[in-house]
Amino acid sequence: MTQRYAAVLRAVNVGGTGKLPMSELVAFCEAAGFTDVRTYIASGNAVFTSALKEAAVKQRLGKLLHDYAGKPVGVMVRTAQEMARVLAENPFADAPGNRVVAIFLDAAPPPSALHDVSGLQGEQIALGRREIYVHYGDGMADSRLKIKAAAQGTARNMNTVAKLAAMAAAKA
Repeated sequence: MTQRYAAVLRAVNVGGTGKLPMSELVAFCEAAGFTDVRTYIASGNAVFTSALKEAAVKQRLGKLLHDYAGKPVGVMVRTAQEMARVLAENPFADAPGNRVVAIFLDAAPPPSALHDVSGLQGEQIALGRREIYVHYGDGMADSRLKIKAAAQGTARNMNTVAKLAAMAAAKA
């Protein structure tokens, strides 16, 4: 049985590092055997169909990206249903979508994640199933927030999460 997935990549096309044209990301996804591949904005977001389980999707795409970049590239994978859940379970749904991020992780964040932070200046943090939600009330530009448990994750604002959820839910 096939499944629609969304993959979000860590540190791609951010701050002049991890250059990856989205046409290349499409090619890597297709080389991994994924179909109906679409990307969204140039920050490493792809939606596709595969008969593989999540771990195999992550492993295949991760290997191709490692070979391309010469170093590991963080790949977080969610099913279409999981991406919709990330959006639906946003504890800061009343805030503007560009002020709230979901930090995607490979596993559930530890309970200590809420306490193991530095630079907190009014941001609100909440734990999800495999995400950490952060509401940047005054915006991210001046934030000094550091969340130890999020170090290997990758963040997407809720506007992007909503778009990826819609793309993953749509029939290709």
